Amino acid sequence: QVQLLESGGGLVQAGGSLRLSCAASGTILKLNAMGWYRRAPGKQRGLVATITSGGSTNYADSVKGRFTISRDNAKNTVYLQMNSLKPEDTGAYYCNAYGLTHTLVDFNSWGQGTQVTVSS
Repeated sequence: QVQLLESGGGLVQAGGSLRLSCAASGTILKLNAMGWYRRAPGKQRGLVATITSGGSTNYADSVKGRFTISRDNAKNTVYLQMNSLKPEDTGAYYCNAYGLTHTLVDFNSWGQGTQVTVSS
C-alpha cells in the first residue's frame, strides 16, 4: 500500500507564493510520474502539473510561468512552487503518484488534498 502525505497549503494574498510538498511512503519499488491536480470550487478536478521520474514536466496553460513542479527521487517527494498566485488558483490541491510496489503490483495513489485559498 502506498500513501501520499501533502503539506503546505494555506491562505495567501494575490501575488504571493506557496510551496506544496507531497511525500510518498509504503512498499514502493518504482515511482513513475507524480503530479498535482486542483479542484476549484464548483469545478471538476483538473491537471496542474506533472513530472516524470526522469524530470520531464507538463503544466496546465493557466499556471505556466508561475508554478514549478520538482521532485526529490531519493525522498519520494514532489513539490509545487506556486508564485504570483491569483484568486482563480484557489482550490483543493491533490497529489497523485503511480508506480510499482515491491510485490510487483501497479499502484495509482492520491493524497487527501490540501486547501489553497488566494484572497484578492
